[in-house]
Amino acid sequence: MIFAAGLGTRLKPYTLDRPKALVEVNGMPLLEICIRRLLFFGFRDIVINVHHYADQVVRFLESKNNFQANIQISDESDLLLDTGGGLKRAATLLGNEAPVLLHNTDILSDLDLAALYRTQQSSEALATLAVRHRKTSRYLLFDEQQQLCGWKNEKTGDTINIRPVKNPEALAFSGIQVVDPKIFDFFLQGEVFSVVDLYLKAAETQSIKAFVHDKGHWLDAGKPEKIKEAASLLPSIDLSPYPSI
Repeated sequence: MIFAAGLGTRLKPYTLDRPKALVEVNGMPLLEICIRRLLFFGFRDIVINVHHYADQVVRFLESKNNFQANIQISDESDLLLDTGGGLKRAATLLGNEAPVLLHNTDILSDLDLAALYRTQQSSEALATLAVRHRKTSRYLLFDEQQQLCGWKNEKTGDTINIRPVKNPEALAFSGIQVVDPKIFDFFLQGEVFSVVDLYLKAAETQSIKAFVHDKGHWLDAGKPEKIKEAASLLPSIDLSPYPSI
């Protein structure tokens, strides 16, 4: 599933007339980069949530013949649901037979998505989260077994401790993860909530594991000043060719 429903507020003025997903890097929309990245690793069944300028996303996919993949749209035009709420609405499209890889549309990375997926498949964890040692304002906290045990906001000092852990490791979430369909049983009440809030709640009783990927490239392209950096990074990222997929 690709999270593509955001308003793209951080990317203004690029998003004044288009959704964040269709902001271009080297002439290629962020959404296309993400789709081709998934196809490169063999993912063929893709769900994309939409909200801001949803019709533009649908028309773009139609113009590309859905990249010859099985793409379904989870429509949030009526209400922006955040990542957790978006996953909740899309659950019926995702099914319950296999783990689901979730990917933010504005993340560029050379992370081995197949290795991440296999890690989740071979574990008993409810979810496996790609994380890095990098500076950020909000961190996920993990214990010695690399299980999620809390969250911290560096700016405000706000901290959530799921269980007592001495010297937990603070890691930055990469916006890429794989979840077991059983996580659908842990959805929060209401329609709008973050997927991180979902993980923190589920981690009270379930294993949420870290997948550390410090090597290689990673970039949040969600700000205008990052688009130029993304343009320099893109040639180093393997993408499935189009139209000969």
